[in-house]
Amino acid sequence: MATMTSLIGLINKIQRACTVLGDHGGEGLSLWEALPSVAVVGGQSSGKSSVLESVVGRDFLPRGSGIVTRRPLVLQLHKTEDGTHEYAEFLHLPRRRFSDFAAVRKEIADETDRITGKTKQISNIPIHLSIYSPNVVNLTLIDLPGLTKVAVEGQQESIVQDIENMVRSYVEKPNCIILAISPANQDIATSDAIKMAREVDPSGERTFGVVTKLDLMDKGTNAVDVLEGRQYRLQHPWVGIVNRSQADINRNVDMMAARRKEREYFETSPEYGHLAHKMGSEYLAKLLSQHLEQVIRQKIPSIIALINKTIDELNAELDRIGRPIAVDSGAQLYTILEMCRAFDKVFKEHLDGGRAGGDRIYGVFDHQLPAALKKLPFDRHLSLKNVQRVVTEADGYQPHLIAPEQGYRRLIEGSIGYFKGPAEASVDAVHFVLKELVRKSIAETEELKRFPTLSSDIATAANEALEKFRDESRKTVLRLVDMESSYLTVEFFRKIHFEPEKNPNGPPNRNGPPGPPPNMDSYTDNHLRKIGSNVSSYINMVCDTLKNTIPKAVVYCQVREAKRSLLNHFYVQVGRKEKEKLGAMLDEDPALMERRNQIAKRLELYKQARDDIDSVAWK
Repeated sequence: MATMTSLIGLINKIQRACTVLGDHGGEGLSLWEALPSVAVVGGQSSGKSSVLESVVGRDFLPRGSGIVTRRPLVLQLHKTEDGTHEYAEFLHLPRRRFSDFAAVRKEIADETDRITGKTKQISNIPIHLSIYSPNVVNLTLIDLPGLTKVAVEGQQESIVQDIENMVRSYVEKPNCIILAISPANQDIATSDAIKMAREVDPSGERTFGVVTKLDLMDKGTNAVDVLEGRQYRLQHPWVGIVNRSQADINRNVDMMAARRKEREYFETSPEYGHLAHKMGSEYLAKLLSQHLEQVIRQKIPSIIALINKTIDELNAELDRIGRPIAVDSGAQLYTILEMCRAFDKVFKEHLDGGRAGGDRIYGVFDHQLPAALKKLPFDRHLSLKNVQRVVTEADGYQPHLIAPEQGYRRLIEGSIGYFKGPAEASVDAVHFVLKELVRKSIAETEELKRFPTLSSDIATAANEALEKFRDESRKTVLRLVDMESSYLTVEFFRKIHFEPEKNPNGPPNRNGPPGPPPNMDSYTDNHLRKIGSNVSSYINMVCDTLKNTIPKAVVYCQVREAKRSLLNHFYVQVGRKEKEKLGAMLDEDPALMERRNQIAKRLELYKQARDDIDSVAWK
């Protein structure tokens, strides 16, 4: 079996480590809360401070009227076995040892004022104090502000409820042992401490009752019924305490002498002599320590389970935000490439439909491009007046003999030129979508969040690659348009049957094509409309072709290349970088580094706590 000293002392050590790391709250049950401790509860002037000082054997707490304890005091007692001198340490002053307990009292008051100011207000931010002494038992005690019924001058009206809420937040935890302090010169039925304990611990299994000021009761009265459990029964025995008198406090009577005086009081008391062996502050400290050791032993399985669960959660969190990076260049290069692959995977998921965004590219081809083609000004270009102008200019001084071929060609070439605008707009629209998907992919790549510099480098490299793909795509779609104007589909025109022109001087020639008019003034409107209609039909055929080939070219040159080789040039550049430059690329977000360090420290704490508890719990 582990000794009481080793087990409780270990718990004290773990609690202190938890406090240093700030692991004493948050979601779920923290390790600090899972470890049992003793909360001292009582009304104002009930003798709480005197009980604590008697247990410690030192005069170290601030005194005065009204609310003196205005912040929780987490007091950890460490029993030293080597007879070393007594000293105290505050968590907020980790490298300073206090051998003068008057200085401890002053520091408690100063640290309280630091948070609350020199007022009568309270704060739930605890002060952590450790005392090392051969005259104490291993124990964790939490001194809480005294419960009160009315606010005095300088206090907010809510202070009564604020104190009650603060005390309740400690004592309602299932692993908290309640030390309920009640003065003997007050009816136990009106005890604030017992009332609170009964509300949060109705069975009384977590409550120890302490009766103070037994020596101040009116003559002829005593607290035997309370101490023997007949007036209010608890599962644990009541303990009576005789505090130092004010005269003793004024004379700075040594606490060891006060303990002897307390023993003598009970041993010689006609009312309490038969209970003397289980009365007094020394007995209370041993009783609490023994019970605390039993509770800890009972809680070990659940404590270990909590520790294991938290270790798994911390490991998962470290995996999520990333483990520390090795310093050698090979490991750094491997990490960079892994980050790039993670980004590339997310980017491809956007394009292929695993994530939202890629469908916008289809929207460019299915909606934006057709809408742009419909808005092209073919009606104006193939108007009767413009057709006449183009055909006339194409003939020059010699009117055409059979058909205005040069006029046709110029009308077609002019119309096809309009397709360049929608073609380039489609390239730019897809380029914009791809750039947005790069931005989203970087933001959604969890592994990259720890490396802002690398994220920026990847974004720059990806956007530079997209610019090159856009340039190539623009050249390709413009070639497609130029190809349509460089060679016209002859078969289209061979299938056209011209309507014979009406001849005002005689019947039309039905055995051949209409003869050329003697001059341009003789062109009829019907003839010009026919030319415009034929050109329009041809342009509609070209439009249908480009409506299919432009998306193919854009996908081939931009989307396909983005999937295949978005970071290829970046890989080449990274491979040529030296170790220092690779390290600079892996410059992590300071907040994330701090987060990882905190997780690593907590992980080490929990692992060490598990090993330590295992090493002593079953000896």
